[in-house]
Amino acid sequence: MELFKIGFLSVTIVDVIDIVLVSIIFYRLYLLMRGTIAAQIFVGLVLILAISFIAQAANLKAMNWILRALTDIWVIAFIVLFQPELRRLLVLVGRNPIVRYFIKPDVDESINEVVAAVTELSRRKQGALIIFVRATGIRTHVETGTKLDAFVSRSLILSIFNPRSPLHDGAIVIKDRLIEAAHCILPLSNTAEHDGQPLGTRHRAALGISEQADVVVVIASEETGMVSIAEDGVLKRGFTPAVLRRELKERLTMQTERSFGSVMRMMKSSN
Repeated sequence: MELFKIGFLSVTIVDVIDIVLVSIIFYRLYLLMRGTIAAQIFVGLVLILAISFIAQAANLKAMNWILRALTDIWVIAFIVLFQPELRRLLVLVGRNPIVRYFIKPDVDESINEVVAAVTELSRRKQGALIIFVRATGIRTHVETGTKLDAFVSRSLILSIFNPRSPLHDGAIVIKDRLIEAAHCILPLSNTAEHDGQPLGTRHRAALGISEQADVVVVIASEETGMVSIAEDGVLKRGFTPAVLRRELKERLTMQTERSFGSVMRMMKSSN
């Protein structure tokens, strides 16, 4: 359906939608690259595209020939010049919740690193509070801590929970392969005892967040060195490294498959 004309150009509603979508994409790309040298190059490429459009509309044959020759190397030049920005863009796309439903996260490596770190912390009798986020995030609690976005590793976890580290108090939050934040403050559970024994602040915090969010929490006790897991407001204690690894893999993998199955069922029912 034609909306209006600009000279010899006929503008339809599809053209308007096309222009809006392209504008949004270019704007988001500019925001992603703002503050870098690539932003200046990006503006230059946009100007070249605008000149190309004008030359084509005005039927400037010589200019069109030059710009067509340049377009043959634009794709390669774009990949070379914007390699870091393209990598960041792909990371952002991969973190999208919709994409996560269709791509099974690799939690095995994270589990291995956490088990190795917790085993060492337990031996040293150094406290630790580690949260594995499953289907839904806990952004409110992540924002109370220090943002890291670092890959999960045994050495990093040991450094964070070293008593001399300024980040050792509070919890770390793990999402797939990343430690999102450290030194996070958590809500305390009203449960103050477990099997007749009083619970410390760390265990009450683990229970508190597990009551409010879809998470699995690993706790290393500073007093006894005992390793525990909190999930759905239930605390279980006395895990060996082998049992801890198996329990974490079952709980985290099971939830991932359940979430994927729920999405597939919703898609089938909508059809």
